[in-house]
Amino acid sequence: MGATGMDPRRYARLLTRTLPRVIHSEREYGRLLAEAETLMDKGDGRTAEEDALLELVVSLIEDYEAKQHALPDASPREMLIHLMEKRGLKRADLLGIFKSRGYVSDVINGKRAISKRHARELAEFLGVSAELFI
Repeated sequence: MGATGMDPRRYARLLTRTLPRVIHSEREYGRLLAEAETLMDKGDGRTAEEDALLELVVSLIEDYEAKQHALPDASPREMLIHLMEKRGLKRADLLGIFKSRGYVSDVINGKRAISKRHARELAEFLGVSAELFI
């Protein structure tokens, strides 16, 4: 085991299976996005090796999105709508974050701002940087 409690051999096997690399296509983006979602779904059950892989994959996704998907000078609301459209998400998919349909509707319609707490939760849910929503 390494100093971080991570088994280098296990991590190497995860890397070999996943083959993370700089994203240059929508296909590769989708593949790594699916991998990130699978890892995030494990929640507290992730191993140290899986946590390290998730951190790497999210970083690659954020870099790609910053280059390919970012809207110039987009407001947090516009960014949220854009990312929802790209991922095929509906308003109901955000209920776990905002806790009510009315609140989701207010955010989407620009009647409420996205709080810092919600920005962090959205970032984790969508696998992007919280800075997009602040």
